[in-house]
Amino acid sequence: MSAMKTLAASTATLALALTGCATIPDSSAPISQGEAQQGAEAHPQLLAEFGGAMTGPQAQYVETVGQNIAVQSGLGNARSAFTVSLLNSPVNNAFAIPGGYVYTTRQLVALMNNEAELAGVLGHEVGHVAARHSQRRQQAAQRNSILGVLGAIASSVLLGNSGVGQQLGQLSLQGSQLLTLKFSREQELEADRLGIQYLNTAGYDTRAMATVLSSLAAQNALDAQLMGRDNARLPEWASTHPDPASRVQTALSFAQQTGGTGGVTNRDTFLTRIDGILYGDDPQQGVVEGRQFIHPDLRLAFTAPQGFYMVNGTRAVTISGQSGKAQFSMGPYNGNLQSYVSSVFAALSQQQQITPSSIQRTTVNGLPAAYGTARVANGGQQVDVTVFAYEFANDRAYHFLALTPAGQSGTFNAMFQSMRRISTTEAANVIPRSIDVVTVGSRDTVATMAAKMAYSDAQETRFRVLNGLSSSDTVRAGQKVKIVVRGR
Repeated sequence: MSAMKTLAASTATLALALTGCATIPDSSAPISQGEAQQGAEAHPQLLAEFGGAMTGPQAQYVETVGQNIAVQSGLGNARSAFTVSLLNSPVNNAFAIPGGYVYTTRQLVALMNNEAELAGVLGHEVGHVAARHSQRRQQAAQRNSILGVLGAIASSVLLGNSGVGQQLGQLSLQGSQLLTLKFSREQELEADRLGIQYLNTAGYDTRAMATVLSSLAAQNALDAQLMGRDNARLPEWASTHPDPASRVQTALSFAQQTGGTGGVTNRDTFLTRIDGILYGDDPQQGVVEGRQFIHPDLRLAFTAPQGFYMVNGTRAVTISGQSGKAQFSMGPYNGNLQSYVSSVFAALSQQQQITPSSIQRTTVNGLPAAYGTARVANGGQQVDVTVFAYEFANDRAYHFLALTPAGQSGTFNAMFQSMRRISTTEAANVIPRSIDVVTVGSRDTVATMAAKMAYSDAQETRFRVLNGLSSSDTVRAGQKVKIVVRGR
């Protein structure tokens, strides 16, 4: 969680990303002056939404591969026509916007296993731009209104898709969802096809699109398993680009039709170049460790309730479970906690007034705190909205915004009471994870390699997914594989 941004700024970013002309040109049309201007204006906001652009050799490598594949689209005649950014985000995501701007997160790059897969993902995103799919999204957004689209995406099973659920969703929506509204299945297949064409003309193995889709499907299933859920719905490439598992065979068919299945993958080069890349949460943005969120820079920590899972976003930490949903974030603070709590409720009152019956003062682990709960109608049901705020300094406060079915606001009481300051020593002990590329030894097996993974659970499954291995695949001596370690 980094500095909180306003809904207005996010909406402006979305509008820029969706803007286009009324007609939909074919995929051979070059970048127009209008598209270049739109992209240039949106680019700084997108970098901020996703933790900023990374620099150094890894970022330069991704830029080179991205420019090489993007130029195959015909959108620009020179590699310099494209700006390719490696984003400092722990979310599996990639996207591109009009104007030649292409993005992938370090987390998604770490999931890949060769250079052809990297080119395939970036080529898929360029394919969306070449086919002007964003302009079709804009037309749909205009029909429903920008805020209506935001609310529809953010609505949860608990809250439905109207009323307060939409209002809270609009305030909490993460950048990846704002910028990658779901495409139709037909658009996804078209982008797959275009990406495979680009792989072929660039000399890569065209089967890479299918293998990376398979890895994404496996990662999605692993996320669901780790969260104890049947279906993981995270702000990630695998969910904003629907159903990767069902597209694997179609992608393989496309690849065989192109005749480019004998192209290069550059596996060893890729693994060498991404060795040491940051994996998972960046401590500067806070980290999720099991049920605990700890932010060494802000010097705070809290614990989610049993059975809930957390997602660390750019502007907020989301805590979700079957019996409620909450978000932890910050806002402008003038030194008055009661006013702060009131301002959070006021920001929700777009369609109906949401006012707590009272705002109570208390202390939590030595921190001044204030809270209030309001019961509101949401469609055909009643829900409780709770704001629980903490003062960390005269000019700095943070808060939880929680939603539960009526009468169940106590669901998050233990979490509210768990908020605490952390010591300098505890902050210093937050060590990031990274990718370590190692060579399999003569006595190594999947089990021995997996035992080196810096996790206390699901080590073998994590290792297999990270390396694109099926449940029956083995490793061989001399093979390079990825493991996740603490620090480097």
